Amino acid sequence: MTDKRFKTYTEQLQILKTRGLLVDDEAEALHILEHHNYYRISAYRFPFELAKDRFKDGTTFKQLWELYCFDRGLRKLITEACKKVEISVRARWAHVLAERHGPQSYEDLEVFCDLTAKEKKKEKAARFHMDNLLSLDRELSRSKEVFVTHYRYEKQILRPPIWVVSESMTFGLLSRFYDGIARDSDKKAIAKTYDLSVDGLRSTLQRTVYIRNLCAHHSRLWNRKLTVNMSLPNSRPKTILSSLNPQEPKLLYNSIILLGHMTSIIEPGWDWKARIRQHLEQLNPELLPSMGYPSDWRERLFWKSA
Repeated sequence: MTDKRFKTYTEQLQILKTRGLLVDDEAEALHILEHHNYYRISAYRFPFELAKDRFKDGTTFKQLWELYCFDRGLRKLITEACKKVEISVRARWAHVLAERHGPQSYEDLEVFCDLTAKEKKKEKAARFHMDNLLSLDRELSRSKEVFVTHYRYEKQILRPPIWVVSESMTFGLLSRFYDGIARDSDKKAIAKTYDLSVDGLRSTLQRTVYIRNLCAHHSRLWNRKLTVNMSLPNSRPKTILSSLNPQEPKLLYNSIILLGHMTSIIEPGWDWKARIRQHLEQLNPELLPSMGYPSDWRERLFWKSA
């Protein structure tokens, strides 16, 4: 049981003020606390702290709020790109496997398990595939989509063709189904769409799923240390290699580069790169390293082309 006592919005604001935060408009600050939660707002205090629970001289509530709003806008932009990637990969995964292995290829153990592999590796791949199929069955059973219920009730088919299930599974499950494909040639056919290696697409998808989920839950993004690792490309695509920052693998910067690269292929001419650069220009430059941005980021090819 917690020993913490309930605090009113006025008391919450007073805590911030006793720590040195300047509040020019108390009515506005109280309104923000009422609708956005003290702990959500206070999570943006760290770059403004002199020491634990002590703000740097001159720090204002408005600065915390502006950083919060910047992060909210950043999540919106990142979500846009994640959606483009998700929809495209759904389409390519279904098309490539259907073309090569048939409409029920996602059920075929041979597509997802190298039967010539050593026994332990084969068993592991088979378990992974069966777990993915069970997850898919649960998602299909909950689905109210017309194209799913049509197969379930009118045709008495619980597992419809791959081009149907690709639109029904979660993004995370789609990522696992790509990872589980046994043949490198199948994976390469999908990854080639985005000028990425097999490992490059696998890794980017896993990170993108994680970031998309953070955005969906309105979690802080701008300075977060990302716990899902991403393997950075080392030979292709050549257009972004010089713009990556391998010194900061756990921050957001490299993910933005990969999302920009993939979406420029998915929707050529889309203005996302320009809009995210414009959004970044609104942030205090001293805070950009917290996202993994190198000091010369504006001069790197990816951003110059934006």
